Amino acid sequence: MKIPVTVYSEITPNPSTMKFVANKYILPSGETANFTSKKETIGYSPLAEELFQLPFVDGVFIASNFVTVTKTDNVSWDFITMQLREFIRDWIAEAKEILLKSQENVEPSIPKVDMSNLNFEASEFDQKIASLLDEFVRPAVENDGGAIDYVGYKEGQVTVLMKGSCAGCPSSTATLKGGIETLLKQHIPEVKEVIALNPPM
Repeated sequence: MKIPVTVYSEITPNPSTMKFVANKYILPSGETANFTSKKETIGYSPLAEELFQLPFVDGVFIASNFVTVTKTDNVSWDFITMQLREFIRDWIAEAKEILLKSQENVEPSIPKVDMSNLNFEASEFDQKIASLLDEFVRPAVENDGGAIDYVGYKEGQVTVLMKGSCAGCPSSTATLKGGIETLLKQHIPEVKEVIALNPPM
């Protein structure tokens, strides 16, 4: 039996990504999954794995009630938006598996951002920075079809990880410098700069 569900598409600041929003939760609140190749999806997300079968899909990001799809440059959204919207809606309506397991314990064969050389130690500002990002930044970033994770603080530098439509988006750099950096500096004078890591493509 099909579940009644509606999905609408929403443009994001990143011209390569489109956000497909469902009227129901598809992942538990706060959980996200980011895939940049079909290989990464195997054993993790049947939905993302199927989306990567489409020749124009270059990335899939799944969050609480939306799926952000990154397309290849050789095709226009005009030709594929409807197909993707119907595909995602049917998948949810048929109650198929979205995510089998969290990416928290990703196997080494799947490329992740190499944070081993960053050497972040716990700092006195960690909790405050994470709280500020959760309260003021995360809702806006999710609104644009992406996500932001706090990585660490070291010598005045705050490092964050950008996912979904925010990864590699030209306007997210401006947001980072203009909005996030200003916000953190206002609340924590010790913060001098915010730098972003993007998941490997």
